Amino acid sequence: MNAISKFFLYSKKLITGTATVLQGFYLVYRYGLYKDSNNPKNTRYVQYFCRKLCREFNIEVKVHGEIPRTPALWVSNHVSWLDIAILGSGARVFFLAKAEIEKWPLLGKLAKGGGTLFIKRGSGDSVRIREQIAEFLKQDIPVLFFPEATTTDGTRIKKVHGRILGAEIEAQRPVQACVICYVNQNGEQDMVAPYIGNISFAEHVKKVIEMPQVTAHLMALPAISVEGHTVETLTALVQQKMVEGLATLQKEVVTSPRSN
Repeated sequence: MNAISKFFLYSKKLITGTATVLQGFYLVYRYGLYKDSNNPKNTRYVQYFCRKLCREFNIEVKVHGEIPRTPALWVSNHVSWLDIAILGSGARVFFLAKAEIEKWPLLGKLAKGGGTLFIKRGSGDSVRIREQIAEFLKQDIPVLFFPEATTTDGTRIKKVHGRILGAEIEAQRPVQACVICYVNQNGEQDMVAPYIGNISFAEHVKKVIEMPQVTAHLMALPAISVEGHTVETLTALVQQKMVEGLATLQKEVVTSPRSN
């Protein structure tokens, strides 16, 4: 991509991106989402905004099977900050995110207005967050978090950390696992979308803006009952089902081996 093409691309994305963010704030304040940010009815506005974001970043979302509406604690593999837009466009959920995101310019306030629940890593907040999530689930408020606690290149599932899964057991709600797989136009598992390595957030956003269209495949797995489980056994089962689910999705949507 030459300098002129980049100039026009960035100019266009700056204008349309700004318009999308402003529209997000409009939704938050026009419909008073900030007054009751975790009202389940608000998830439809979150879903609308996430679909707009996907279009801005040239990502087509393909949902495999049906996305359940049953109240549950959602878990997903974690590849990129783009995952939030992908998952939010397909499922009506609120997100659990690291506390640093709340401090991001503009987007932090937008996320908070959209019902995001922030957690401080290693602060001992996990018990309080688990209790809060359990209360949400008892009120049929759906919450999603990334149990790997870090991003990957999307080719595999890392170790699942299950402390927060205790909220499911307390609330007696199922675990709704899902998996994401990014595929480029060559049918390969995409390596631009993953937010990994030492790259800064700004640098990665730049790469995403310049990348050709990518398809994000989203598949919800069968819900996992918590009955009879401890946190340890539930965590192991979630790990197993996510590994199997990602392998199944990859086999279906990745049509070409990744070139080195």
